[in-house]
Amino acid sequence: MSDKITVMWGSGSPPCWRVLIALEEKNVRDYNSVQLSFEKMDHKSQQVLDINPRGQLPAFKIGNLAVNESYGACLFLEKKFQSQGNRLIPDCINEEGHMNQRMFEGQTLTQKMADVIYYNWKVPEGERHDSAVKRNRETLAAELKLWEGYLQKGPGPFLAGKHFTLADVTVYPAIAYLFRFGLCEERYPKLAAYYNSLKDRPWLENPQGSDLLKDL
Repeated sequence: MSDKITVMWGSGSPPCWRVLIALEEKNVRDYNSVQLSFEKMDHKSQQVLDINPRGQLPAFKIGNLAVNESYGACLFLEKKFQSQGNRLIPDCINEEGHMNQRMFEGQTLTQKMADVIYYNWKVPEGERHDSAVKRNRETLAAELKLWEGYLQKGPGPFLAGKHFTLADVTVYPAIAYLFRFGLCEERYPKLAAYYNSLKDRPWLENPQGSDLLKDL
């Protein structure tokens, strides 16, 4: 059924990247990949709305089934193609529980990242406040210290232990995004080492970054 998979995605989007990583890790090659432009508002086009009525990317469809939430699509791909590619869920139930914890708390990291990076885009100019910017940055810094501590304690080198799992599939894009927006590698050495350790995998994309987070 992999030839019936359609994935509509946009460059630089962590949710889209999660699904593309899962496809790569599961060695699913023969799918319909449709790259769209956020700048051109392609995600609001009818072809996207037919699959994802919220007009968001990714838009993921296999046969008549739409699975547009990126976490759901990644879980689906692991189950659907369990016998091929890399195993992304541990056999040990305790290890799977640990993976789930890291995987789903990654949503908190992503939200706090978005509150900083997209503040000027999401909040109208007349409603912006320096105090909110400061609070968002402090909240993100505290969150990053948690993740730095997780990697410090191990057992590593991956987010949920010694093996690459769905926790890495879903959370790595946010961590990569942070460093591409200028997060200081010296201030977060464990996160930087983790980020750099996966940079050579074939699914790495290279969207343009900035120095927005260099002082965080």
